[in-house]
Amino acid sequence: MNIDTSLVRELAELLNETGLTEIEVEDDDRKIRVSRAGGVAPAAFAAPAPAAPAAASAPSPAAPAPSPEVPAEDHADALKSPMVGTAYLAAEPGAPNFVKVGDKVSEGDTVMIVEAMKVMNPIAADRSGTVKAILIENAQPVEFDQPLIVIA
Repeated sequence: MNIDTSLVRELAELLNETGLTEIEVEDDDRKIRVSRAGGVAPAAFAAPAPAAPAAASAPSPAAPAPSPEVPAEDHADALKSPMVGTAYLAAEPGAPNFVKVGDKVSEGDTVMIVEAMKVMNPIAADRSGTVKAILIENAQPVEFDQPLIVIA
């Protein structure tokens, strides 16, 4: 395997910039994983300090808060993030969210976008049903396999 050291350096810089503990990219027959030793476990990931004050100072009425009525144990079958990145609930700033709690969705419907390395990746519903909870906020950093949305 040819190792692209510039890509490894770029991924390491991305870890430092975002405060993430690990990142993994894959294309064709090559997979690169960069991890920071002594980091926080993905389940305990918190948004970087600069992002939190911005969200607190300018709350968006279109960005729902995580739904308190869904117990944590119900997140086991939630739609999970397929990658590390920033999750967006709408296609662009000011646009309506793709879905809101109570909406009916069909398998394959786009429910949000995760931006990873400047690429907008649509996240599709993995099954048909009703949106029971949205577990993230708009423009929130997300980890791989982090629960995003509950569809039942």
